[in-house]
Amino acid sequence: MQLKPAVPEDHPLSLQSTSKWHTYFKDNEVMEQIDRDVMRTHPDMHFFSGDSADAEQHRREMKRCLFMYAKLNPGLRYIQGMNELLAPLYYLFKTDPDATSGRYAEADAFYCFVELISEFRDHFCQQLDNSSSGIKATIGKLVALLQVHDAQLAAHLAQQKVDPQFFAFRWITLLLTQEFSFPDAVRIWDTLLADPGGRLDCLLRVCLALLLHVRQQLLEGDFAVIVKTLQRYPSVDVDVILRAAARLPPCSSVLV
Repeated sequence: MQLKPAVPEDHPLSLQSTSKWHTYFKDNEVMEQIDRDVMRTHPDMHFFSGDSADAEQHRREMKRCLFMYAKLNPGLRYIQGMNELLAPLYYLFKTDPDATSGRYAEADAFYCFVELISEFRDHFCQQLDNSSSGIKATIGKLVALLQVHDAQLAAHLAQQKVDPQFFAFRWITLLLTQEFSFPDAVRIWDTLLADPGGRLDCLLRVCLALLLHVRQQLLEGDFAVIVKTLQRYPSVDVDVILRAAARLPPCSSVLV
């Protein structure tokens, strides 16, 4: 039997983008990152954590969803934190009282996750950070809204040199999933995903309502107090926040 000479691109140490080995190692890196993040997803919930067969199945299906997204979107791939956006969708489909629907939770959650990320994907793309659709521009819109609705609070945050990215980056990119308990985050998403004014508009109004809700604490605080308050938001009834956000005018009517 005659052996075929090795193709240079297929050498295990090849750095060529066309090399199958290069693709294999890059895929492994992505999968390792996904595995680490999924293992850290809501460790306080038995649905996601623990050694039970169900929890392992849930993590396995979430990993497949995230890895498939990375493969289908090579320009963006997997970004740390995407697991937090998949978790609520997967949980709701998997715990559907209709057992038949629950069996297709992985596919249904993947479809909805792709739809959700398609609207917010520019927030995850570092190359677009300084563009009109990037995360910095969206944070800038939140700052502008605060200046319109509460100029005193906006001036105080600026005076204390509180960079909005210290709190708003996580609020916006992870759609507030890290600021509240899982049930409260799901309640916020109910409003966020169904708002007729648009998801981003609703998200910005909710973020603004969060700032206004702790207005007095922020005005009385220095840099350390402000950052601690906004990075570890105090316990609150989310319905109060959502009602306050609903009373705010659409962002498009304010940011002209």
